[in-house]
Amino acid sequence: MPEVCEPTERTLILSEHPRNDAPKVYVGGRTATVLRFEKDCAPERTSMLGWEGHFEPLICSDRFVLLYPHRDLTPSDRFLLRVTLTDGTELPFIVTARQQPYGDRQVDQQVNVFADREGYDAVLASLYRALESERKLREENERYRKEENSIDHAYATLLANGAVKAAPFRLEKTVTLKDGDMPITVKLFSGKGKAAVLVNLTNAYSDEPWRLGEARLTTDLTSRTARPFALRMNPSEIIPGASGTLAVVADKSAFVSQEGLVDLTLEIFRGDGLRQVAVLLERRLIR
Repeated sequence: MPEVCEPTERTLILSEHPRNDAPKVYVGGRTATVLRFEKDCAPERTSMLGWEGHFEPLICSDRFVLLYPHRDLTPSDRFLLRVTLTDGTELPFIVTARQQPYGDRQVDQQVNVFADREGYDAVLASLYRALESERKLREENERYRKEENSIDHAYATLLANGAVKAAPFRLEKTVTLKDGDMPITVKLFSGKGKAAVLVNLTNAYSDEPWRLGEARLTTDLTSRTARPFALRMNPSEIIPGASGTLAVVADKSAFVSQEGLVDLTLEIFRGDGLRQVAVLLERRLIR
C-alpha cells in the first residue's frame, strides 16, 4: 500500500494560471478535499462530469465545494469540475491525482481560490493583522497574569479601593490641586523599599466621563526615561459629579540610576491627552 503523505493547504491564483489550461485539484481516496472561493457558489450550476461511482455526491455550500473520492485516482484519471459563482463567473478545474515518485500520495486538503493577486494579498494582509492582534492579546493576557501575582499591583489595588491602612505605607504629604473646576488631592506615601501615590479626582469639569489616557513615571521631564510602576484606578471611569481614585506604587528599583537613587516624576493624562497631574516622587520616600 503506498505511503500516505499529510494533506496540504494550497493557494491557487487564477490570473497567474494559463487561460487555456484548467487548474488541477489533486485528490485522494477516502480523503475530503475542500475548495474555498472568494464569493458564494451557485449549487445548481456547480457540477462534475462522470463523478458517479468514483465520488460521493458533490457538496456545494456558501463559498465551499467539497469532493470525496471513494478510492485513489491515477494521474490519468481526469474529471472536469465546473464551479459557478453567484455572480455568474464559471471556473473550470481538472480533478485528478498528483504524479508522485516512490508511490507517495499527496492530496490537497484545502485549495483557496483567488481571482487575482490583489484579492490574495488583501486576505493575506487581513490574516497578518489577525495574527498580530492575537499576539498582542496573548502578551496583554500574560501581562495581566503577571500583574495579578505582583505585590506592587496588590498594594495599588488596596490603595485605590480605600484600604490604605492595610497597605504597608506611611502618609508623608497631602497636596491639594485644582485644574480649572476639577478638585484634585494627591497623597504621597513612603514605604520599605517602595513609594506610593494616591490621587483623588472629582469630575466637575465636563458632562462626559473622565477616563485615564496614560500614566508616566520618568526620571525627569527632559530625558523622560520611563520607569516601571503598578497602577490601579477605581472606578475605571469617573462620571460627571463623581470622584475616583488612582493609585501608583513604585519599587525602589525604579529610583535606581548610575548615580544612585534619583527623584521621579509622575504624570497623569486624561483620555483627550491633556496632562491632569504632575507630581514629584522624591527618593526620600524610599525607606
